[in-house]
Parts: sequence; C-alpha cells; structure tokens
Amino acid sequence: MSLGIAIVGLPNVGKSTVFNALTGAQNAAVANYPFCTIQPNRAIVPLPDERLDQLAKLVKVPNVIHATVEFVDVAGLVKGASRGEGLGNQFLSQIRETAAILHIVRCFDDPNVVHVNALPSPRQDIEVINLELALADLQHLERKIERLQSAVKGDKKLAPVLEMCERLRDHLGRGLPASRFPEASDDKFLELNHELRLLTAKPMIYVANVDENCLSEANPYLLETRQVAAEQGVELVVLCAKLEQELQEMEPQERQEYLALAGIETSGLEQVIRKSFELLDLISFFTFNQNEARAWNAPRGVTAPKAAGIIHTDFERGFIRAEVIPFDVFVKFGSSAAVKAAGQMRLEGKEYIVQDGDVIYFRFNV
Repeated sequence: MSLGIAIVGLPNVGKSTVFNALTGAQNAAVANYPFCTIQPNRAIVPLPDERLDQLAKLVKVPNVIHATVEFVDVAGLVKGASRGEGLGNQFLSQIRETAAILHIVRCFDDPNVVHVNALPSPRQDIEVINLELALADLQHLERKIERLQSAVKGDKKLAPVLEMCERLRDHLGRGLPASRFPEASDDKFLELNHELRLLTAKPMIYVANVDENCLSEANPYLLETRQVAAEQGVELVVLCAKLEQELQEMEPQERQEYLALAGIETSGLEQVIRKSFELLDLISFFTFNQNEARAWNAPRGVTAPKAAGIIHTDFERGFIRAEVIPFDVFVKFGSSAAVKAAGQMRLEGKEYIVQDGDVIYFRFNV
C-alpha cells in the first residue's frame, strides 16, 4: 500500500524542488513566483531497503519491488490560508487526505528567489504554517460541535464527546496542535480524528532546506530551525534541495562518489524517505516467487492475516497459516529450502504479530 505524505511550507521554500528530487525527474514545475504549484503533484517513491536487494540476489529473481511512499507536493500556504487566502482552503483539503506532513523550512538566502517576507525567519515561518493548520482544524471542529449540539438533545450519550470537542476547541484556539492535546491518546479522540482527519494531529517532519555550504557548517537559520524542532519534539532533516536534485541526475556510482567526497553517508532525500516511513510507525515484510522479490508496508503490530490482506483480500479471508523466516535467518542459510532443512522455519497462525524483516509465505484457501 502507498502512504500519502504532504509536502508543505510557505511559497518559494523549495517544496517542488524537493519533490522533483524525490521523483528523480522534473515532474513538478519550479518557478520564482508564489503559487507556481496549483494542483498537487503526486509521486510514488520506493523505500530504499538493502535487505530486499540482498533477498532478491539470494533467491535469484529478475524483479525487485520495493515498498513505497507517496509524496504530494501541495501549493505554498500563506498567512490567512485557513480563510481562503492564496486558495488556502483548497490546499488545506488536499493535506487532509494524507497520513503525515513534511514541512519544508527555508534556511538559505538567495536574492534571486523571492520570499513572502523580506528575509527568511524560520521560527516565524514555521509558526505561520502551523497556526494556519490549527485554524483550519478549528473551523472543521466548530462544524462538528454544531452538529453534536443538535444531536445531543436526542441522545445524551453524545454529551462526553461534545465536551471533549469543546476542550479540543479551546486547545486549538490557543494555536496548539491536536497532537499535543492532553486527550490525544484516548479512544474518543482517536475516533473523532478518524472522522475529521485533523491536520495538526498528523505526524510531522521539518526539513531544513539549506544552501550547499551549510551542509558542513550550520548557518543561523538552521540553528534556529533546530531549536524550534527540539522545543516541539519534531524530527528534523537537513538537506540542500538543489543539490539533491542534481544528485538524482547522476549515475548511481557517480552519486556515491560525490557523497563520499562531501563526507555525507546518505543523501538528505534518503533520510527524508526513511524518516517518513518511521514516522508512520510502519514495518516491512518480504515475499518472493519465481519472478520477483517484494517488500510490503504494514502497520507495526499487524497480525499475519491482516498482513496477508495487504497483498490480496482473498489471502486474509482464506488465511490458514504463515510460513515465517526472519530475514537474518534467511541470509544465514541462503534459501528457504535450507532454512526448512535446518528446522528454522516457523509456522504461525492468526495471532502472530508480523515482525520487521520477516520473509513470509502465506497459505490460504478460499
């Protein structure tokens, strides 16, 4: 399954450049004016996983299919977006459909690229976006409260939900995200969030878009962004979007040599993809047949039948058992036949919790 992650930020902070680098192609328009992006661009990006590549070599199959994450490049938000400024309502509704948010923060100076303010101010820029997300949630919640106030007259059981919504309204009204609502882990809130898909309840990563020099020595913009991220408990990735886009145009060997010369172990984009995956608390499990080795996304804690259903609903409906080999065990013995011969393959039933890296063959009957 593909998981949508919205790329957001003020206009001209590098969102579309990050998107183009993620796709490895010039799929999103890049221009030096606000609202260059009107309709959201979408890209399915494979999750790098050396384990899958190693598995494919061991089982000698021609095709390798990685797990994927979908990135959605949303047009730049501005102050007043929650009231429709800059087509804000349209853009905010696009974010609501995604599972997480990648917030690009401009941490570079460039007189040739206009900024909505005279100069970048990471703390202020972050506050503008986060406040608009909170205000959009507040408007959404107000409509829910109105419906509940009418419904509770005929069903007193709805009173606790209404009271929680009113407490959440006060919380959002202070410009605080729903993710920091004291009752965010309660079942009633989780049910409400499932219905409303609150923007500020979505997990978030800040991406500091810096110039190339700043990759080796932090500038004041980056230091300020780091401080804000630390205060809010938000993950931070540092990258140079322009450089990342150039890297995607290189051959793999040339790219690795360039990164080595720059003293960078992994590209910023690879960090973004991996942290996005971790942010959603996902695991990968593997399957293979004579034609392909494949990785699948699954929520952490998923049972074997539910994991089977990710591949095909018939697999879940007719689930019998799962033949499970942990990845390290598969590598140690080199093949499923050798694992079986060593008595290391496990037969697991409906209660089994799939682990990250499991190599699984599902038995089913429909």
